Amino acid sequence: MRTQSAAQQDSPLAVTPPIQPRMPWRVASVEALPAFRLRVRFIDGTEGTVDLAGLIHSPHAGVFTALDDPSVFARVFVEHGAVTWPGEIDLAPDSMYAAIKKFGEWVVQ
Repeated sequence: MRTQSAAQQDSPLAVTPPIQPRMPWRVASVEALPAFRLRVRFIDGTEGTVDLAGLIHSPHAGVFTALDDPSVFARVFVEHGAVTWPGEIDLAPDSMYAAIKKFGEWVVQ
């Protein structure tokens, strides 16, 4: 007959490793901040800021020029785990995650 401690050691909770997100870089939430900055939180709980002012105001802004209007910038949302704006403008969540994980902030120029 097994003892209680042996039965607990063989339980699925005791032998199953903790679940890790397969894509921790997926964005869970985003909030627009002043000065063309964002507050982001990823599905694994990692949080940080994204500074887009340098990119938006650069001569090489491309599609990001549309975000120069603060009311447009504020329309940011999460779609399929990525930070997105109307007009199919989005940011690479994996690059954002790596920088925020390492530095707490991603400065895009």
